[in-house]
Amino acid sequence: MQNKQSQGQFQQSSAVTKGGQGQTNSNGPKLTEQTQNQAFSTENLGPLNTNIVSNENIFRSIYQDCSDVIFRPFLIGKEKALLIYIEGMTNIEELDTNVLCRLMESSENDDTTDIRHLILKKVSISNVREIKTFSEAIHEISLGNPVIILDRQNIGISLGLSKWEKRAIEQPEAEMVVKGPREGFVETLSVNISLLRRKVRSPRLKIQILEIGRATKTNVAIVYLEGTIDKTLIEEAKNRLSRIDVDGIIDSGMVEQFIEDNPYSPFPQVLETERPDVVLANLLEGRLAILVDGSPFVIVVPISFYSLLQAGEDYYTRFLIASAIRWLRYLFLLISLLFPSLYVAVITYHQEMIPTTLLISMAASREQLPFPALVEALIMEVTFEALREAGLRLPKQVGAAVSIVGALVIGEAAVSAGIVSAPMVIVVAITGIASFTIPRYTASISLRMLRFPMIILAGSLGLLGIMLGLIIIIIHLCTLRSFGLPYLSPMAPMKTKEFKDVLIRAPIWKMNTRPRLTGWFNKFRQSAGLKPDPRKGGEK
Repeated sequence: MQNKQSQGQFQQSSAVTKGGQGQTNSNGPKLTEQTQNQAFSTENLGPLNTNIVSNENIFRSIYQDCSDVIFRPFLIGKEKALLIYIEGMTNIEELDTNVLCRLMESSENDDTTDIRHLILKKVSISNVREIKTFSEAIHEISLGNPVIILDRQNIGISLGLSKWEKRAIEQPEAEMVVKGPREGFVETLSVNISLLRRKVRSPRLKIQILEIGRATKTNVAIVYLEGTIDKTLIEEAKNRLSRIDVDGIIDSGMVEQFIEDNPYSPFPQVLETERPDVVLANLLEGRLAILVDGSPFVIVVPISFYSLLQAGEDYYTRFLIASAIRWLRYLFLLISLLFPSLYVAVITYHQEMIPTTLLISMAASREQLPFPALVEALIMEVTFEALREAGLRLPKQVGAAVSIVGALVIGEAAVSAGIVSAPMVIVVAITGIASFTIPRYTASISLRMLRFPMIILAGSLGLLGIMLGLIIIIIHLCTLRSFGLPYLSPMAPMKTKEFKDVLIRAPIWKMNTRPRLTGWFNKFRQSAGLKPDPRKGGEK
């Protein structure tokens, strides 16, 4: 009698329905109040039932008001089965061709005593796995994998047929290079892992995936090179990530804020990049990468301050050119931080440092100005930062034009109206150009933020205020850590043998050792004696 009632209920719901909107027979199994209250938190629902109608009712309750969730009852020989998948995240063509058609064509003479064996025999899909609990089923469905629920068996079958739209691999616009690879990470974790796998063709590349977020269930991958990285760094990364208990993780920037050592510092303590070659270079030095599903930015830890001033193409050009460009970056870093404050300090307190001819010219340009140099500098810096931010937020076609034309028009109009002087416009323009030479946006915006307190100190105390501000910044940098490692290494603590990749970029054939703090137990990265010998260039 019970089997007849179940058969009738199953036939009543034989039509394809969405989101649990179909009505169920009142004689069928009902969800308890406790189960209904746990509809959002599915961890405690337990194992699947042997009654397919009971399982269907629970799934429909869980996915109530989810119109994109499809419930498709069908028969495998004489046995009832239920297919559940999310429309738009599943490969419908493969599902129809290789699953439903093959299973529904099973004749009544097929052996259905072991329905699992029959499915494995009939379904021509490589990724097939058994699931035994509701939480496992919901997890697979959320990933886009269809799930088949079987009658009179407390198991389900997950089919690896997830498919969704993804962005093509392109060159990262924020990390443009003249020479080097032109591919960048995308928002799909599996694609990003494949980009690294294609470059590291060795089983030493290890990937461990964690799940973070109560609602989003975001996959976060820890990537490292076995035999190169310190195992304590892997454990530290796991501990910091496992402590994250939030509703959802949307981007890697959220993960960064949970795992950094000093959240109140203006300086970034992790490296964010969209370039696979940059990640690989850091993995080879004994560092660790964190990839977040849904974000094209990869986190690299630990880092030093000098890592933020290194670009990928530094290692693809000849060492003389790369060293000269690196010195240029250090020079413009100081200009970006100190140039406006030096101008304010000299104009306000130390006029004797300016040559007489230049002083007369600057005095004439400032004769009719209503504001002191401090207020003038703050007005121009705030205006320039507003134009730069507007250029980023506006559509690409008009953003650059607005920022450039706006700066020219506003600067010229301000000088003509007697609000600011022409030298101040030049100083702010040079400072803005200098900030663009820093390869990492996070480091650039930190220096832009520190520029304002430096200007205020210069306007209040002159050169003494600038020195005071620099001392505070250096002391702060010396106290910073990135995953426990000194932020200013190898300058503090001093390790002269590792200067080959700090102030200069030594020839590749001389950089045969890894950084001491990240690769000390696997010191050598290449053989000795690789220096090119022109006397052997023509020998065979």
